[in-house]
Amino acid sequence: MLKDVTLGQYFPGDTIIHRLDPRTKLIVVVLFIVALFQAQSWLSYAAVLAAAVICMVISHIKPKNIFNGLKPMLIVIVLTAFLNMFYTEGTPVIPGWIITWEGIDKALKMILRIVLLITGTFLLTYTTSPMSLTDGLEYLMSPLKKIKVPVHEMTMMMSMALRFIPSLIEETDRIMSAQRARGADFESGGLIKRAKALIPVLVPLFVSAFRRADDLAVAMECRCYHGGEGRTRMKVLRMSASDWIALAVSAAFLILIILMKKLWSGV
Repeated sequence: MLKDVTLGQYFPGDTIIHRLDPRTKLIVVVLFIVALFQAQSWLSYAAVLAAAVICMVISHIKPKNIFNGLKPMLIVIVLTAFLNMFYTEGTPVIPGWIITWEGIDKALKMILRIVLLITGTFLLTYTTSPMSLTDGLEYLMSPLKKIKVPVHEMTMMMSMALRFIPSLIEETDRIMSAQRARGADFESGGLIKRAKALIPVLVPLFVSAFRRADDLAVAMECRCYHGGEGRTRMKVLRMSASDWIALAVSAAFLILIILMKKLWSGV
């Protein structure tokens, strides 16, 4: 069911990761992604996987939430695996077959890379509130203000998009349940028939989304919102010792993965 999808949700908690500065978590996620794309050997992939699992355990995020978040990407993951499996040259698994051992190895690594990439970004949104994430993004992107980039407006739009993803998913699930109660069938038939069956869902969903956007705009105007100019924050971001330790550990982890890559390529 769509209600099981956890994309964009925030799970409040009082763990070490929850208490980290949002700027720290953003930088750590970037370093994690760079380390993931630097990984080549199975040993380096195992190190990245171990780092992700450790963060999940520390933040008390259940694996079920990660798996639910991966559901929308399942088709992309499977398609990527098949393309790498069938279009990678090398030693055939069975003489005359198009599938090679190198293709299987590459396909498995690509699956693991996509899953870890999504997991890292999900851990960021699961442990950081939308407002904290907005403040962190705005602070890190503040140098762009010198070249007239509307940093505050961009981060505010990103925050509102993340905030309304769970609401839209819940609204979609509610509309589909109502349509099923009226006899609608979304599962039988070919691809074209299924696409046509979604039209009664898309129309009220778009109407509801525009209504929510209009209500939000009116609420912001009633509160005299006029952008980031002269805006103050109720909670001022401050780096603590745990933030600096997390940054140092993440940087050391990235260096380790790069060294493993150089060592593996030199073998």
